[in-house]
Amino acid sequence: MFRWFALGVFAAALGVSASLRARARRQTGTIPRSREPLALIIGRLALALPLFGGVIAYLLSPGSMAWASIGLSPTLRWLGVVLGILCVPAVYWVLKTIGPNISETVLTKERHQLVTSGPYRWVRHPLYLVGICLFLSVGLMAANAFILLWTLLTLIAVRWVVVPREESALVAKFGDEYAAYRAKTGPLLPALRGRRSR
Repeated sequence: MFRWFALGVFAAALGVSASLRARARRQTGTIPRSREPLALIIGRLALALPLFGGVIAYLLSPGSMAWASIGLSPTLRWLGVVLGILCVPAVYWVLKTIGPNISETVLTKERHQLVTSGPYRWVRHPLYLVGICLFLSVGLMAANAFILLWTLLTLIAVRWVVVPREESALVAKFGDEYAAYRAKTGPLLPALRGRRSR
């Protein structure tokens, strides 16, 4: 049963993401990944391929991931269901808000505009947050240590490797405007009042 919830949530979230990203590409084009540092490209693949592979393997053939199964309580697995369902409209909200400014790289587009509305009012990188929550939800539904561990590793890499690089590009493009925005928002979670979060 939990596998079918995971399949529905994952497919719905990817469908929404693919649709809105395709629209953004038609409007403002794309930035070739080859313009990113090679180390970043390799690091992204090293994290993304096992994580996506583990999820797809579980969804298509649960037995192939049984070696990483852990005994989670039904409460935690149902929490994963709820979290996953919430991720679907959250993906739509984030991508609809950022619109044509979305980029598959840490670089900014030529006509990139600084978005500070919607979820960006509180969090600078809500799409990363929603993505982490999506994989966390699948890991909980699957009760799978591999998916959960790789989600944690991805969170660490996003927060301390990807976000700083992306924000360097945003500061270079928007200067003081982005610095002021960063001073009152958190990278992945809302900042504590009166406290700057980088």
